[in-house]
Amino acid sequence: MVFNPLAEKGIAPADSIRSWQELNVEPFDPDTVHPYTRCRVIVMNGIEVEALSFSHQMARHTNDTELQRQLALSRYVENQQQKVVNWLLPGWSSVLETTIAYEQVATDLTSWVARNEPDDYLRQAYEFGVLEDFDHLYRYANLYEMIEHRKAEKLVDELTEVMPGRPTRAHHRHPFDNVRENMDGQTAAALSKLHQLTILSAEQQTLNFYNNVGPQYMEPIARQLYQEIGMVEEEHVTHYESLGDGSLSWFEQLLLHEYNECYLYHSFFEQEVDPKIKAVWELHLQMEIGQLHAACDLVRTHEDRDPEALLPTELPDVLTFEPNKEYLRHLLDTQMDLTTLGTGYVGDQHERFVAMQERLHSGTTPASDLVVERHREMSGGEDYRSMQAGPYPQDAAQRAERLGGL
Repeated sequence: MVFNPLAEKGIAPADSIRSWQELNVEPFDPDTVHPYTRCRVIVMNGIEVEALSFSHQMARHTNDTELQRQLALSRYVENQQQKVVNWLLPGWSSVLETTIAYEQVATDLTSWVARNEPDDYLRQAYEFGVLEDFDHLYRYANLYEMIEHRKAEKLVDELTEVMPGRPTRAHHRHPFDNVRENMDGQTAAALSKLHQLTILSAEQQTLNFYNNVGPQYMEPIARQLYQEIGMVEEEHVTHYESLGDGSLSWFEQLLLHEYNECYLYHSFFEQEVDPKIKAVWELHLQMEIGQLHAACDLVRTHEDRDPEALLPTELPDVLTFEPNKEYLRHLLDTQMDLTTLGTGYVGDQHERFVAMQERLHSGTTPASDLVVERHREMSGGEDYRSMQAGPYPQDAAQRAERLGGL
């Protein structure tokens, strides 16, 4: 069904402020929740945090008091939305369980975006990144069984396979090689701009999460793994943020943020299976429509431009969480041994990549390798995997061996 948020009334920001009682939502039950409901909650928290961070940065780059007031009003509503979404997460899930859910988000969200991205260069960027998040899921799943003696397939419900991706030890590149070519925001497809902002927001949230929770562990191997993968998430944020068009005005970017929130709340409302959480998505969608209208008014006032000319007349097809097993296996077979050089991708380990690897790994074994080695020691030589679509691809195994990571 065609949905145009600009044609909907929504709820104005001034009418969107809720009481403490309304904010006091009941968290989902981690033992019965659908894994993709959990994923949607995690994504929308990241989207809301990105909106808040952007609004604060915009306010810090103007001395216009009235503009700051309008941003503060919408931002207050966004902050209440973020609290509701994030408080849907149950406090009795362990950090590692939430971590595995984060990596399931990264794996299946980025896979869907890559499969539906109309631009070849952007699609390659998502395909490259998802093989690394896929490997992070595998490393954390091995840590989970070591520390908590539980299996990750209960959390991901066999919707997402757990097996090695591009080895984490090979993710560490020179910072110059994490910067991609930016899209042209004036000519790029609207869907491409929404994809880029969505994946960037999710990866930024993951980086922040690992930076905060990693030091809370007492187990040295856990602290080391969060530290290592946290550095990869820094690379991913650089990778994805550089795809955006930094020349867009603050007001164009504000419009894009609000439109993207409408797109995602609409998408998740359409597919949500939990009635209580579906109601949250519906309410927040109406609030976001109101915030989109408020952003349009700011564009008219401050840039004397027609905001509707800057946005699509209808939302794209809904973004969907769904299994991507065969797609990921195809990427394992074809792109395992890629790395980056400048703004492109190569299959050879070039001089700058080798120098970075030697600098980081010299005299030590990275935690991403150690956690698998120690799991094998504890489990009679077996690492943890959960594979439903067949044995591990032979070509992928050979490629991973060349990278030193199986």
